[in-house]
Amino acid sequence: MKRRSLPFAVALAAATTLLLSGCGNGDTDSKGDEKVAGADTGDPQPSSSASSASPGNVDRPDITLPSDVKDDFESWKTGDATKNAILADAGRAQTATNYAIVKGNPDEPALAFYRQGDALVSGARWVKSFVDAGITYTGTVRYFNPSVVVYGKTSAGVTFCTDETKAFNKNRKTKKVDRTPADDDSYVYYNTHLKKNKDGVWQTTELASERGSKKCTP
Repeated sequence: MKRRSLPFAVALAAATTLLLSGCGNGDTDSKGDEKVAGADTGDPQPSSSASSASPGNVDRPDITLPSDVKDDFESWKTGDATKNAILADAGRAQTATNYAIVKGNPDEPALAFYRQGDALVSGARWVKSFVDAGITYTGTVRYFNPSVVVYGKTSAGVTFCTDETKAFNKNRKTKKVDRTPADDDSYVYYNTHLKKNKDGVWQTTELASERGSKKCTP
């Protein structure tokens, strides 16, 4: 899955070209809305998992990843409770997409729980491209440099980077892992928009990505 050549929004015909970045969410390979980029995130705390944030009273779907797959959310908290809740659900949207990929199910309920609108359509297509190619993935995706802008009580923007250097495509039948060497395309910049639904879940409704962005490459 090493999201290495093409953005996940693109329906890829060959397994060798599928990139993990889709795992995270694959949508469109665009620079997104710069009004979101560079937003203040407050004082980040040490490395933390988005899934560890308090889910409140919402009945959330189980999106436990298999033992060989990990989402590592680095400094995924701020000093603000609202921004923490937004980041937590933004992270869960990523993990839900990865979960749908390893399950091989474009109609995975968790996907629709955390993604709606264009983001849900593109996410389901991304998952299907993996299913059609007969692959899943293994390894760790690191999410870092998150930034949040709160536009109102039910609207927000989140940008972040992913590092896919330790995530690899895996043939679903043979279990063979394709350990493609890392390069700048192993890093992806995401620009997303979220809306808070009536149950208090911050759902990702729009998502744009830029592979090899200088905002994320080391």
